[in-house]
Amino acid sequence: MKQERFHGRIGGSHRRCDWRGCTEAGEFRAPGAKPSGFDGPGDYRWFCLEHVRAFNAAYDAFAGMTAEEIWQAQSPIAGWERETRAFRPTAGIDSAPRWADFADPLEAISGRARARRPAQRKDGRAVSPEERQALDTLGLEIDADRKALRNRYSELVRQYHPDRNGGDRSMEKRLQSVVEAYQLLRKATVFA
Repeated sequence: MKQERFHGRIGGSHRRCDWRGCTEAGEFRAPGAKPSGFDGPGDYRWFCLEHVRAFNAAYDAFAGMTAEEIWQAQSPIAGWERETRAFRPTAGIDSAPRWADFADPLEAISGRARARRPAQRKDGRAVSPEERQALDTLGLEIDADRKALRNRYSELVRQYHPDRNGGDRSMEKRLQSVVEAYQLLRKATVFA
């Protein structure tokens, strides 16, 4: 099989070079006026070797962009500003087990699996990992009842809310997590 000397050469189609006044064969493809998009690959211009080199030398991918848009396009993390679950450092899993605490690595793995499994209350109801996390946020035991939930929520709101703690706004994030945990638990079946 004969190798082509220039990568990208598409010969044998008898196209003419699209450069004005050129009569050579158009064997090299370049982007046309209609760009690639949702509805297809767009159109192409066909040039001879000399004119495709001239086209490539003059091509400006950043034409019409502001300096900020150019900087964002050239950023090595362009398009990766938001971490997806699979690409987070923890891959959506809590921290790695402390291997020194276990004689057998399988104990560490099974411990992690047990931690992610729904827990059981004394009344037999299952508590999901999200509900267990919410209970931890509120500082409640797994067997807490609806009255304990309301009392603890009221206590934490008084403690963290800026209107109730002298205007200290440093605890707003903590207050938000308490409110979210309460909203999750008050609708949970374990508190029905």
